[in-house]
Amino acid sequence: MKQTKNDMIVSLKDIFVEFDGEVILNHINLDIKDKEFVTILGPSGCGKTTTLRIIGGFLEPDSGDVYFDGEKINGLPPHKRNVNTVFQKYSLFPHLNVFDNIAFGMRIKKVPKDEIKKRVKEMLAIVDLKGYEKRSVSKLSGGQQQRVAIARALVCDPKVLLLDEPLGALDLKLRKIMQSELKQIQQKTNTTFIYVTHDQEEALTMSDTVVVMNNGVIEQIGSPTDVYNEPVNAFVADFIGEANILNGVMIDDCRVRVLGEELECVDKGFGQNAPVDIVIRPEDIELVKPEQAKLVGEVVDVVFKGVHYEMTVMCNGCEWIIHSTECSPVGSTVGMKIIPFNIQIMNKMFLAEKNTFYADVISADEEENTITVRVEDSEFEIEGHYYEEGTKLAISIPPNGLSIAGDGVGHLDDVYIESVIFKGEHNEIILESDRQKWLMQSDVDEQVATYVPMKFDFTKAEFRVMEAENEA
Repeated sequence: MKQTKNDMIVSLKDIFVEFDGEVILNHINLDIKDKEFVTILGPSGCGKTTTLRIIGGFLEPDSGDVYFDGEKINGLPPHKRNVNTVFQKYSLFPHLNVFDNIAFGMRIKKVPKDEIKKRVKEMLAIVDLKGYEKRSVSKLSGGQQQRVAIARALVCDPKVLLLDEPLGALDLKLRKIMQSELKQIQQKTNTTFIYVTHDQEEALTMSDTVVVMNNGVIEQIGSPTDVYNEPVNAFVADFIGEANILNGVMIDDCRVRVLGEELECVDKGFGQNAPVDIVIRPEDIELVKPEQAKLVGEVVDVVFKGVHYEMTVMCNGCEWIIHSTECSPVGSTVGMKIIPFNIQIMNKMFLAEKNTFYADVISADEEENTITVRVEDSEFEIEGHYYEEGTKLAISIPPNGLSIAGDGVGHLDDVYIESVIFKGEHNEIILESDRQKWLMQSDVDEQVATYVPMKFDFTKAEFRVMEAENEA
């Protein structure tokens, strides 16, 4: 079965992957154009390397289709795909010199010697290793070894090169140099590069297109400028560069309330009095005299970053990060002026104001005023409440009524941390259990993509008896 011919070299259609009952890729769709540099970006455990392995043929999806140059290639082994891969560990042959490492794949394919010599010479020039033919790879620097690995992958002329965090083993200075060199190599060879990383700077520096992933789904696809300036949600805004992310209320089109002040913006279509997330980049805030701005705060910290000063300003109990070439000293009062165009409005990732879940009362003690309930597959006791055995309850708890159990014993175990976003006053954490998602507020910066025990503070809960059997 062929797709319509176009400039797409790789297409993933409704790809689903599950390992041991855990969803790794949740029906993703991705089209990659020929000759472009695409970076798949996201935190550990988001599914980016699994996506790369599916394109390379190292893993078959549970469902969905993979197309290469218009042809469906499900089940086609890696060596029959016009794709090559560079891993973080370059897997060079230590007993072979630079020439023989690069020539290895062509010799396996029985390419004539004269052709091998010609192509290796051309590739050494492209990766800036001319004259290194007889050098032992063990005597090369990390950056040189990486270039040998890239040359070995490209010399067989694949249409797509997959790169799985190949800069991860290099020091910071060398990584920056190699970012520029990788882009130059891609442009010289006109090869499609699909690059996987968790480093936002790499993605913004090298890519034509950035694919932002989280928790097995694609959050946004766009140019580096698009994903930085127009993030689709708080996760993308937080993951791509520094950002002030705040809770707000969209009063009406082009008017938003934040920290008790009404500001003009350019966004429309969110409705009236709708809860929203607001993103303002640190460089988009101008420090002015207090009387010249609606938002006024106190500078509590200043760090010189070379190009600019990074200042922390407390405004109405909320922490702001501001980048400016002019320094306001600690303790000074400043106004924060923001033009409407620089205020980005986004739908909230979690709409409900409270976490509502359902519980079955499996035993009750009227004298002790306690009940034992079953929630999902867990059973636990709730003090200070009595309902007859067999009662079905709807329980609502605000985000600040949830916490991670420090002693390791929670009401629900193995709850997955999906995202952690600082909102100026606290971290908003989205978690997922077997049957639903939860919103938690915390002063602790928890680790994304980990499993934790979660506790409820039932002193902050509202209880409601479910009257009808189908009410839940």
